[in-house]
Amino acid sequence: MFKGATPPPPPGPRRPRLVTAVVATLAAALGLGLLTAPSSAQPPLPVSQGKAATASSTESAAFPASAAVDGDPGTRWSSGFGDDEWLTVDLGARHRVDSVVLDWETAHATAYRVEVSDNGDDWTRLHRATAATGGTETLTVSGTGRYVRMAGEARATQYGYSLWEFQVHGAPLDGGPGPGPGPSEDQLLSYGKPGTASSSQHDGACWECSPDKAFDRDPASRWSVEAETGWSDPGWIAVDLGAPADITRVVLQWDPAYATAYEIQVSDDGESWTTAYRTTEGRGFKETIDLEATGRHVRMYGTERAGPYGYSLWEFQVYGTGGDPQTPPPLPPDPVEPLELVWHDEFDGPAGSLPDATKWTPDPGVGQNNELQNYTADRNALLDGDGNLAIEVRREESPGTTCPVDPLSGSSTCQYTSGRVNTHGKFDMTYGRVEARIKVTSTRGHWPAFWMLGSSYYDEGRPWPYTGEIDIMEHVGHEPNTVHSTLHAPAYFAGGGYGSSYEGDEAFSDDFHVFAVDWDSQGMVFTVDDQVVHSVDREELETTIGPWVFDGEFFLILNSAVGGDWPGPPDGTSLFPQRMLVDYVRVYQ
Repeated sequence: MFKGATPPPPPGPRRPRLVTAVVATLAAALGLGLLTAPSSAQPPLPVSQGKAATASSTESAAFPASAAVDGDPGTRWSSGFGDDEWLTVDLGARHRVDSVVLDWETAHATAYRVEVSDNGDDWTRLHRATAATGGTETLTVSGTGRYVRMAGEARATQYGYSLWEFQVHGAPLDGGPGPGPGPSEDQLLSYGKPGTASSSQHDGACWECSPDKAFDRDPASRWSVEAETGWSDPGWIAVDLGAPADITRVVLQWDPAYATAYEIQVSDDGESWTTAYRTTEGRGFKETIDLEATGRHVRMYGTERAGPYGYSLWEFQVYGTGGDPQTPPPLPPDPVEPLELVWHDEFDGPAGSLPDATKWTPDPGVGQNNELQNYTADRNALLDGDGNLAIEVRREESPGTTCPVDPLSGSSTCQYTSGRVNTHGKFDMTYGRVEARIKVTSTRGHWPAFWMLGSSYYDEGRPWPYTGEIDIMEHVGHEPNTVHSTLHAPAYFAGGGYGSSYEGDEAFSDDFHVFAVDWDSQGMVFTVDDQVVHSVDREELETTIGPWVFDGEFFLILNSAVGGDWPGPPDGTSLFPQRMLVDYVRVYQ
C-alpha cells in the first residue's frame, strides 16, 4: 500500500492553463529560472493598516480589534471564548482585494472564512479554511469591497481567536493602480439589472425562466420564451442598464433554442430602437459580439429560430462604460503553484470502524438512475484495518425499501446493499487538484464511482443537473479495462455528458490506480496514473457544448452502485460481495 505518515506533494503541475507549461518549458530550454532578481524596494503597506476595525467581542480591553491593524506585530486582538467570532476592517472605500495575511497567535482558527462586503451587512466569501494550522497565512484572493472580515467557525484551543496582524492588500477602486475597473475601463454593466422580454416560460420544463435569469451571472439559470405563444418569430429580451452607457461588447450564451438570425439593438428610452449589430448566421452556444454603440437599453431581437422551439439564453451580458453597474460577487481565485495539501484522509483506523466523522457523512437511502441497491448508514462503508475505506456491495434484501424490479429475484424490494459517503458541510471546495487511490471491482451490473456534486444541491435545494457534477472516475463492471471521466451540467448531462473514456492494459480491479482532476477557472484535466483521460478548455466548452457551471463549491462523494441505466442489472455471472477499496483521498490547492 502506498501509505505514509505525511502525504507527499502532488505530482508535477498539470494546470489547465497551457501558458504556465509553455513558459516553464521555454525557461528550462534556455537554462533560465523563473525567479526575479531581489529588490531593495519596500513592499507596499497593507490597505488595512490604521483603518477602523470592529469585532464580535474582545477578551479584554487589552486586546482591542484595532491592535490587529496597527502594523505592530507585538500587539494583538483576542476574542471571547466562542466559535462564531469575527474581526472586520473598514477600508474606508471600495477596494480591489488581492491578498489577506493572517498572523495568528497560538489561539488560532482551524476553520474560518474571509469575506468582503460593500455595506458591512451582505457578505461574499473569498476564502474558506477547514483544516488551518495557524502561524502566518498568506491568502491569495480576488474580490472587491469596502469591508473585509475574518469569520471564525472552529477554534484550535479552548480560548478564542487571536491575531497579531490582519493585513489586507489591494488597491482602491478609484482609477488608481491595479487591474480593478477604473472609471474608463470596460466592465460588466448588465449584472442584476431589470430585464423585459416578449414572453417568459414558467412550467415544468423551465421553471421561472424569467428575463432576470439572463442577467444574474448564473450560467445554470436561463430565460426562455413562453411555449404557447413564444415559439414563433420575432422574440426578444432587453435589459435596462440604469443610465446611458458606451457599449463595447455583448456576450450571448445560448441554450439549444437559439437564433440563426437576430439583431442587437440599443435605445435611450426602451421604446425607439437602433440596430447596432445584425446577423443571419447565428451558430448558438457562446457568441461574443464587439460593438461601438451607446444607449441605456440593450436588446436581443430574434427574427429566425434555429429549430421548432423558441429563444432561450443562459446569459446575456453587456460590457462597456457608464451605465449604473452593480458589482457581481467575485469569482474564486485560481490556485497558485506550488499547490499545497489542504485536506486528506488516509483511512487509518481499526477494522470495522466508520470513516472519520469530521470528514465524511454517510448518505443512506435508495439510489437514483434506476439503481437496485439500498445505501446503509453504518454497515457497508467501513475501514478495513489495512489503511483503506472498503465500500462493500452485498446481495441482501432491505425490507421496507423499493427499487426497480430485480430481474434475478423478480422483487421490487431492494436486493442489494452498499455504501455512499460525502463531505458536504465538512469539506466543500472550488478549484485545485483532487485525487484518490482506488481499487475498483468489476462484475456485471456494478458501478463504483469517485465524483463531486455542486454544494448548491443541499445549500440551495438546486436540482441536478443545474448543480453541476464532476465525475473523476466511473467504472461499469462489464467493461473491466475501462474507466470514464465526465462533466454534467444543464446543457450536457446523463448520456449527453461531456467526457472521455480511458482504456487500461489490464482490468482496473486488478490493482490500485490514482484518479485525479486538476481544476481552475479556465478548465480541467482528468488523469489516471498521470495519463490524461479528458481535457476541458472552458472557452471551447462554452462555444461548442454549453455553459461552464464549475465556479462554485463542490463536495466529494464515494459510492458503489448496483444496476442502473448505464451498467444494467446483474445477471447470473455477477459475483457478490464486492469491495471497492480507497487507499486515500487528497486535495491540493
